[in-house]
Amino acid sequence: MRKNAALIDRMFFANAPELDLALRILVLGPLALVIVVVATRVVGLRSFSKMTAFDFVTTVAIGSLLAGAAAASKWPAFLQNTGAILVILAAQMALAILRRKSDTAQSAIANDPLLLMEDGEWCSEAMDTTRVSKADVWAKLREANVCDLSRVRAVVLEATGDISVLHADRLDDALLHDVRSIGSTKQPLSNG
Repeated sequence: MRKNAALIDRMFFANAPELDLALRILVLGPLALVIVVVATRVVGLRSFSKMTAFDFVTTVAIGSLLAGAAAASKWPAFLQNTGAILVILAAQMALAILRRKSDTAQSAIANDPLLLMEDGEWCSEAMDTTRVSKADVWAKLREANVCDLSRVRAVVLEATGDISVLHADRLDDALLHDVRSIGSTKQPLSNG
């Protein structure tokens, strides 16, 4: 009985386990990768974007499923992983279309960007609510090549979790469209 079970575990060669393993290594990973590339071409460039938290989760899930497909030792496992990749990409595409067509869906699915700093002052309540530290913002200011703190007009925690630094002599109000502000407690930069 055990011998028959071992034969079922082989995907390509039932009587040559080493050859079966070698072919699985050479075939399954590239085949799964081709499936992801083709599906991405159909779904579009947004497939691996980071516009919403759902997009990020989609990217992580696809990576995990791709690894599962590449390491599969049975056809059902390979098909389950690649099928799940296709379903997740289809769900992401459907949600993206829904977000474009419905303001209600947009507000339910996406996070609003949030103001962390405005005109040289920390937005303390926003920092507390989002658990973003001043050290995180200082690092982003350096990363954005800020050389003059008096030119920092706004620091925004984007819907993706990225931090944007807007620094210039003047800030067009349109750039803060849909950016939320929490509370009114502000602290000068010198205190942080």
